[in-house]
Parts: sequence; structure tokens; C-alpha cells
Amino acid sequence: MVTGNGHINGGAASPSAVDQTVADAIAAADIYHSCGTTYLHIDNPLTTNSSAAMNHDANPTGAVVPLISLATTFRQNTPGEPMARSDPNSWGMGYEYSRTGNPTRGVFERAVAAAEKTKYCVAFSSGSAATSAVIHLLSPGEKVLSIDDVYGGTQRYFRKVVNPRMGIDVDFVDFGNEDEVQSKLKSGDGKIKLFWLETPTNPTLKVTCIRSVADLEKQNNALLAVDNTFCSPYFQNPAELGADLVVHSVTKYINGHSDVVMGVVCTNDEDIYKQLRFTQNGVGAIPSPFDCFLALRGLKTLHLRMEAAARCVVCHLDVCVPIADDPLPSQIILCSSSATQMRSLYSWKNTIV
Repeated sequence: MVTGNGHINGGAASPSAVDQTVADAIAAADIYHSCGTTYLHIDNPLTTNSSAAMNHDANPTGAVVPLISLATTFRQNTPGEPMARSDPNSWGMGYEYSRTGNPTRGVFERAVAAAEKTKYCVAFSSGSAATSAVIHLLSPGEKVLSIDDVYGGTQRYFRKVVNPRMGIDVDFVDFGNEDEVQSKLKSGDGKIKLFWLETPTNPTLKVTCIRSVADLEKQNNALLAVDNTFCSPYFQNPAELGADLVVHSVTKYINGHSDVVMGVVCTNDEDIYKQLRFTQNGVGAIPSPFDCFLALRGLKTLHLRMEAAARCVVCHLDVCVPIADDPLPSQIILCSSSATQMRSLYSWKNTIV
């Protein structure tokens, strides 16, 4: 075997050099960029060789598939002292009441956090409930600046609930129009505390540069929430591009089988996470353990489904359109010469080709 330093077996190559060569070879061969491994194993104590996986209390059966825990109430050794605080799926809280924490839900939340490359994830009973939890981070008198082409359910919630009933003004803008954005910021009078972005949008697939909006919100001491539903964690990780919160309607691509309604919010900020967790428990808009089990199973095939969807787009652009002799649209979104390049485009460049 030739190592990265050019040594043959038996040479003086360091273990780190050998490890790097092997890692490079695996990376070159893995068109899914280890996403399948991430969705199946990363941060899941049931399927790794971590100390958590070896913890009998966390996984007494040794099952490699998370169990569906239907219990509503959990035993306590002493009042006010929940059991199983050492179980990573309890997020350090242990279990006392299933609205507060559930083992099956905890597995799913940790898996999505790993997929989005964030520290935390909080699951809700729908994407709309997840959106509502983000709005609960704000106070009356503060403002939201939302992308104009926003999901209909979000737009309806903003216009008919948040604006008139919660004392939080919501304005809409084309983030690609710098003059319009600056005008909205000026009229916001320093009260804009949340930028709400979808990219691509539902359903027109309008694309906005996340990094640019992230720079803008930080200059204005606000938060940036990105609805990543239509790109999925496979094609795009907004937290790596500057987003403070990443929202998903799990109902769509993450679950992928039209049999679960659910939402999640992901973040790297511990304080934001604690507020989201408090809202999850206080409002009680939680997904059922069975839905979490189904969505986790759907997540395991996300990379296969998204790559297949990408290949369909490439096939249409490279084969079907020329054969049909149709003119190409003036702006092609998600266009590249291969599905793998398409993933690279969205994960690391966040731009349009």
C-alpha cells in the first residue's frame, strides 16, 4: 500500500498519514459524503461503540434500532429526581413525563441535529408548530423581517396571528433587492430581531444567499432563522452558513413517505435551545413516539432519495430538454453536470449556476 507520503508497506509512514490516506480514499469513493453513516449512526448511542452505547441503563437490550417508548410517565427514585439522566437521548434531563422528554423522540432529535451539523434539535408536532416556537423567542414590540416568497402557512400565521394578536410586527422583503432591504431595516427602527428566510422557497424555489443575509442580521443584532425544508440537510446546512436557527417541516423530505406530520428546530446556541425546549414542554406541541420512529426511519434513506431527485433534475436538463427541442428557462435552479456536483453546489457554495 502506498501512503500519502509515498511509503510502501513496511516503510516509515506515520499512523496519521496512513489514516489520512484511507480517509481520502473513502471520501473519493463515497458519493454520499458519509451522509448515510451520519443519518444511521452519528450521535446515536444505540448504534455506536461509544460509552453511551455500552451504558446498560441507556440501552439495556442492546437493540440497534431505537425502541418505541409509549410510556407517558416514568418512575423516579425520589420525588423530583428523574431517572436516566445519563441517557444521551434525554439531553441530560432524564425522563419524568413524556411531554417533557421521551426516549424515542430524543433519538430522533439527536439524529437530525447530526444531519444538520448542529448541537441541538427540538422536535414539534408540525412544521407550523416549530415556526411558532421560533416566534416565541421574541417579545411584544419587536419585529420580524421575512422573505416575501414564504410558505403559505407561514405567511398566513405571520399576517393573521403574529401581527395582529401578539404585538410583533412582520414585514416582507425580497432579500435579493439590497435597496428594498435597507429601506425595510431603516423603517424597522432597530426593532427587527428576527430575519426569516426560506431558500429555496416553497413552492417557487426562489433562492437567496444565506451568508449574505447572515452577515446582515449580525450587523443588526438579530437572529436568522432559515426554513431548510425544500433543500433538506443533505443539500444544505444553513447553520454552517451563519444561520442561528434551522427549521424543517419533517413532513416533507426528512420523513419522505407521506405518513408523518412533524417539525424541528435546530441550533448551536445553548440559550436558544433552552428556550425552545421550555416552549416545547410548556406549549406541548410534541410529536408522538411512533411518528418519531417513522421519521427516524425516513431520515435513514434521505441521502438516497435526495440523490435520486438530483439525478432526475440533471437527466431532464441534460437529456429531456435537448431531445424535446425546448428552450432552456432563463434561470435554472439546481443545475450542474452531475448529481454529486449539485450536492457540492448547495452544501458548500449556496449559489446558483
